Order: sequence, then structure tokens, then C-alpha cells
Amino acid sequence: MSMLRAMRRTSLNVPMTVTQRSVCVLALSLLMTACASRLDQAPVVDRSGGSPLSTQAAQPAVPLGPPPPGYYRVKPGDTLYRIALENGQNYRDISAWNNLTNPNQIEVDQLLRVVPPGANTAGLTPGVATAPIGSNGAVQSAPLGSTPSTGAAAGVAAPPLYGSVANNAAPSPSAGAASDSGAGASGNVAFAWPVRGPLLGTFNDSTNKGVNIGGASGDPVKASADGRVVYAGNGLRGYGNLIIIKHDATYLTAYAHNRSLMVKEGDAVTKGQKIAEMGNSDSDRVMLHFEVRRQGKPVDPLKYLPPQ
Repeated sequence: MSMLRAMRRTSLNVPMTVTQRSVCVLALSLLMTACASRLDQAPVVDRSGGSPLSTQAAQPAVPLGPPPPGYYRVKPGDTLYRIALENGQNYRDISAWNNLTNPNQIEVDQLLRVVPPGANTAGLTPGVATAPIGSNGAVQSAPLGSTPSTGAAAGVAAPPLYGSVANNAAPSPSAGAASDSGAGASGNVAFAWPVRGPLLGTFNDSTNKGVNIGGASGDPVKASADGRVVYAGNGLRGYGNLIIIKHDATYLTAYAHNRSLMVKEGDAVTKGQKIAEMGNSDSDRVMLHFEVRRQGKPVDPLKYLPPQ
């Protein structure tokens, strides 16, 4: 800029010769060229961390196929409790089979084994999973305890249990059971009503995964069949104080909305034993929500119970 001012003063006060004028014109041209070159050569920083877009084609996401038989692929919103319930297993066993260091942390698309190692998976359908209990959607987990269940600590599934029945012998069918209920519908397991009361809601595969039975707060809730408690707590939203009993390798039952629980995880129970008191935890009225699940899939309890 000082050169321009000098040339301007010179052009105003002192007559310039042809040579001087040529020198000034040349200097001015060189100055303009330098400024333009400086602007054209401003550095461009590639902050993408990869190659230029013009040379990098967008790669479409590769869809994951269905999980193999005996495995489950984690979906958004899943918890280990939910996965265990939907596959008829103890959540501690699933944790052991998959060597999970923190069972409260599972990742979307993670592949989890949901049957015991070495189990026959020939009859299982790949990728099949059922909806959670209840109609309110999400299931949330509570912190897992530190006491492992029998079999889970060793990384193997506990054998089928029938409570106090010796040598896993099948309990005899109830004398009052109809041909399409009790042992007739469930093989070796004969189910009984956990409470006696009016039916407030029946099974619906889309909105109600069991039956709702009315009663008074504090009424005894009884085990529907011999088995072992695989869950007792209130960590699954929508169920309140919940008990889940596994009866054998095929069947489990769930008892929700209790006021208080009389058994704990790992306890062996017998048919007709008091396991809880009826209440309205996580419910707008006193009732028992009762479910029967066959290999994790909810089935209509009325087809497995004798006439009330």
C-alpha cells in the first residue's frame, strides 16, 4: 500500500517519463498478481479424516441375518430379564452361557446364546422371539444381584426341576382336570389355579399375555405347579412385584402385581405352596396377572388349567 501511495503522489506532483511510467505499471501489475495468488493459494483442510468424497463411494449398511437356532440378537430396548423370560430361561444362566462380565450391559445386535451349550437346537426356529408380558411395551431391568443360581455359576443350565418330586418324576394329573387342561395340555406338568376369583381379563396374544384374576389385597397366591423360582423382584416395569417359576425345560409361570413376595430366587416350591400375597403393585386395581409360557412363548392359561 505504501508503494501505491508513493506512486499516487508521484503522479500528482512530478511529471513522469515514459520509462518511469512503464516501471510503475509493471510494479502495479506484479503487486496485483501477488495478492491474487495469495487468495488462490489459501489452504483447504480436510477434516473428514478420510479420502475425498469424489473418490469414496458410500457403502450401504449390510443387514444382519436372523440368528442361528438357540441364539437371540439383541434389539433396542431389550434387557437380559426380558430376553430370559421370552426364551424360558433364567437370566443368570444366559449371562453365564455368554460370559457376560456385566449382565446389565448388552448391546444392540449382540448375539446371545439362549439355550444351554450342547442342547439340541434342531427343533428351534431361528430368530423367533415373543413380545414381553403386558401391553405397555418397554421392560426395564433392576441391578442384578451377586448370588449366582445353581448351575449358572458353572456356566451350565440347571437340570429340569419338579420341586420336591423325587427323581424328577412327573406329578400325577389333577383329578378335576379336563382333557384339554392340566397334564393333557402340558405333558408332565399339571397346573392348578394360583388364586380363586373372578376373571377380569382373558388371554389375548396382542394385548394380554395371560389372565387377570380378581381378589382382595393380601389373598394368598399359590404356586400353580412344582418348580423352582427363577425370578422374584420388581425389576420388570409393568409387572410390579413379580415371581417367575420354572417347572421344567418347557414350561414356566409368572405371577405379577403382588403386594409381597414369600419366596426368593432359587427356592424350590411345591404345587399349592403360598408364594405371595395379592396386591396392586404397578396396577390400578388389586389382581393377579398370571401367565403360562411354553418355551418362552405365552400361551392361554385357560387351556392349561382345570375348570374353576
